[in-house]
Amino acid sequence: PVVHIKGVGPGQMTLDGATIAAIYMGDIKKWNDPAIRKLNPKLALPDTAIAPIYRSDGSGTNFLFTNYLSQQSPKFKENIGSSTAVQWPVGIGAKGNEGLANQAIQTDGAIGYVEFAYAKQNRMANVLLINKAHKAVSPSAASFQAAAANADWAHSDRYYLILTDQPGAASWPITGASFILIYGNPPNAAATGEALKFFSWSYHNGAKMAEALDYVPLPASLIKQVEQTWKTAITANSAPVWK
Repeated sequence: PVVHIKGVGPGQMTLDGATIAAIYMGDIKKWNDPAIRKLNPKLALPDTAIAPIYRSDGSGTNFLFTNYLSQQSPKFKENIGSSTAVQWPVGIGAKGNEGLANQAIQTDGAIGYVEFAYAKQNRMANVLLINKAHKAVSPSAASFQAAAANADWAHSDRYYLILTDQPGAASWPITGASFILIYGNPPNAAATGEALKFFSWSYHNGAKMAEALDYVPLPASLIKQVEQTWKTAITANSAPVWK
């Protein structure tokens, strides 16, 4: 989440999921609303109308944001729900992360949600979020990695896990992982083996490249777990493809 409020800079405002959900449902309309003041007792909040900016196109960003808000607000879950595209009751629509970022930058009193790289590169005023451990955390490579490291991957169904609202004092609550799908019994074992070599190289040598693009490498503990899964879960003619 990012805001455009006169006098409020990056990391100066704290919000929680229930408050953001209420803003996007139109229940909180002004930046000096008591719910926002309670979370920011030392911040001078103006009597400015809130302009929620949302993604008008279907996107994974929409999915993660609405998935998180649905966990934080039963009313949001019932009335808006979680999906790649939803019907927003209030606000201004914009297409893509770039469009949303531009709209938020141009709109006084705006709140929006963008991929981390767009907030960082456009020097937008990100907010701190109250996470599952009731700690105010900032978006960063460390807090994204903390969410991934604290997730219960071992009990997930073939690594399918949504990283919103993960436990841990340092975890950022709206984190998403990208997934690569591999056949458990590949029709071409040699080709799959070569693909796994590339993914292994990426895990062990691509971290700086990912960080340069404002993406976050997986924590080492999870990489070790994934590579162990390759040895046991990907087989051809009863033999492991990855050795």
